[in-house]
Amino acid sequence: MSFSPSPAKAKTIGKYLGSRYIVKATVGHIRDLPVKNIGIDTEHGFEPHYVTIPGKEKTVAELKSASKTAEAVFIATAPDREGEAIAWHVQQQIKGKLAPPIKRALFYEITKDAVTKALGEAREIDQDKVDAQQARRV
Repeated sequence: MSFSPSPAKAKTIGKYLGSRYIVKATVGHIRDLPVKNIGIDTEHGFEPHYVTIPGKEKTVAELKSASKTAEAVFIATAPDREGEAIAWHVQQQIKGKLAPPIKRALFYEITKDAVTKALGEAREIDQDKVDAQQARRV
C-alpha cells in the first residue's frame, strides 16, 4: 500500500506499481490544530492537540481501512517538512499493535524508476522535520 498527496499522482503511481499495490491519496493534510480553541497545551511544553480536519473524516477512514489488509505501508507525500508532517499524521492514525510496517518513501519525480527506487530505500519518518513543521504551525 502507498499513500500519495493527490489523486492524479496516486493514479500514476498506481500504474507504475501494478495491482499488488493499493495507492491512496491524502489530498493534503488530514489533521490540524482545532479551529475553535487554541489546541496547544501551554502548561505542558506547548504540546499540540490535533484533530481531524472537518471534511477529511472519510479520507482518514479509507486510509485506516486500506492499511488493515496491507503487508506494508509506504507514505509518499512531498519530500519537505509539510509532507513529512502529513506522513506523520497518517502514521499516527494507522499505527497500532496489528498495523503493518509503516515507512516513508521519498521521490522527487514521478517516474517508474524513481518510485521503485524510493520504495526500495524507504526509511522511517524524519521526526526532526515533523518537529520543524509543528513549531512553525504552533
